[in-house]
Amino acid sequence: MLLRFRVANVRSLRDEQELSFVVPPGQESDAARELRLSDGKSLQVYPLLGVFGANASGKSNVVIALKKMREAVLDSYAQWTSYQGIPREEFALDPKSVSESTFYEVDVVLDDGVRWTYGFELGSSRVESEWLHAYPKGRRQVWLDRDATRDNVFEFPGDRLQDRALLVRTTRPNALLLSRAAADNHPQLTKIHDWFTQNLWDISPETERSQREQFTADQLLDANTRGRVEELLRVADLGIQGAEVERRPGMSPRVRLLHESNSGEPVAFDWQRESFGTRSWFALIGPLLLALDRGAVLLIDELDASLHPRFAAEVVRLFQAPWVNTKGAQLVFTSHDPSLLKTPRGGRPLEPGQIWLTEKDGSGATELYPLSDVDPGPEEDLSDSYLAGAFGAVPRVTQGQIGRRVLTALAGEAERS
Repeated sequence: MLLRFRVANVRSLRDEQELSFVVPPGQESDAARELRLSDGKSLQVYPLLGVFGANASGKSNVVIALKKMREAVLDSYAQWTSYQGIPREEFALDPKSVSESTFYEVDVVLDDGVRWTYGFELGSSRVESEWLHAYPKGRRQVWLDRDATRDNVFEFPGDRLQDRALLVRTTRPNALLLSRAAADNHPQLTKIHDWFTQNLWDISPETERSQREQFTADQLLDANTRGRVEELLRVADLGIQGAEVERRPGMSPRVRLLHESNSGEPVAFDWQRESFGTRSWFALIGPLLLALDRGAVLLIDELDASLHPRFAAEVVRLFQAPWVNTKGAQLVFTSHDPSLLKTPRGGRPLEPGQIWLTEKDGSGATELYPLSDVDPGPEEDLSDSYLAGAFGAVPRVTQGQIGRRVLTALAGEAERS
C-alpha cells in the first residue's frame, strides 16, 4: 500500500509537497483501514484520496508527478542515455529551478508488512542522490545512500544489499540503481521495483478508451468477472439489464448492451449507438475491477471529465466499501466537481482527511493540503463551503467578472479599429 508521496520541482509543484494516505495521529476515521506492519504496530490508511482545485491550480500535476516517478524507475536504466540528459519538467516560472534538483519519495508497505521508503533527486544530467530505507522492526535500516557530490558516491550501511560491487560498477551516473538492479532481477531490490510496475497504474477517462473498452469486453467473456461487469452497468442506472458479447478471432469482441424497453423485453443496441457517457463508464469498469482484484494503486486524472457525477460517485463507493475492496486497493483521483463532496441526502462520501486541495500562490507555485487542516465543522456542508471559497482552491472570479472582461475587450477592439 502507498502511505505517502513527496515531490518537489515538478511542473507547478515547486516546493516540497506531500500527499498522505495515513490518518494523522489523534484523528478518527470510519473510512480508513487498519494496516498491520511487520513490527506488530498498525496504521490507519485511507483507501482513496480526491484532489480538488480550480482549473490550472496544479491538481493534475500531483498525479502527473506520481506517473513521472514511476517512469523514472522503469525507464532510467534502459532509456536514459548520456547524450540525451535526464527528462525533467522543472518549475518553469523561476529560472533558478532549472539548476535545482527534482525530488521524489514514496513510503510503501509491501505484502509482508515491511515499510519501505524509496526516493531520489534528479539533476539535468545525473542522479544527484538516491536512498532506500526499510523498517522491518520499526527502526530505520539504511540499505542505500547515494550522493553524487561525494568521492564515494554509493554507500551501503550494514552491508545488507547483495551484489553491491557489481551494482556500483554498472550503474551509470544518469540511471537509478534500483532500475539497474531490476534489469538483472536482483533478489532483494526487484520487489521494490515491482511495486512501481504492478501496483501503480494510471488512466484518464478521455484517453485510450478503445483499449479499455476492449479490456472490459474481455472481462465479459470471463465467467469469473462477467457478473460484476454487468452489475456495475446496472447499478449506474443506465437502464441496462445486461450485455451480449461475441468472440471474433483476430478481432476485439463485439459488445451489445441490453437496454430496458416498454415491452419488457431488453433491446440490444449496436455499440456506436451508445452514449459517450455510457461508453466511458464501460471502459472504466475493466481497469477498476482489475485494480480491486490486485490491490493496486489507481490514478485517475479528471475523474469527472467524461463521466456523469453518478458514475464518479460509484467509483468512490467501490474503493470505500470494505466488502468490495478486499485487497487494499487505493485510488487517487482529481476533480473539480463539488457534487463528490456530499451525497444527495447531505452526507459526506469523503472524510476531510481524504479531500486534498490545490491552490497556487502569487508566484504560480502549487500548494497541496488536506481539508482536515482547515478543520471544517462536523455538520458543515463541504460542497457549499468549497464553492463559497471557505477552503480556498476555487477560482478567484466574482459573479459576472468574465462577462465584463469580455465586453471591455470587445470595446477596446472596436476603438482600435
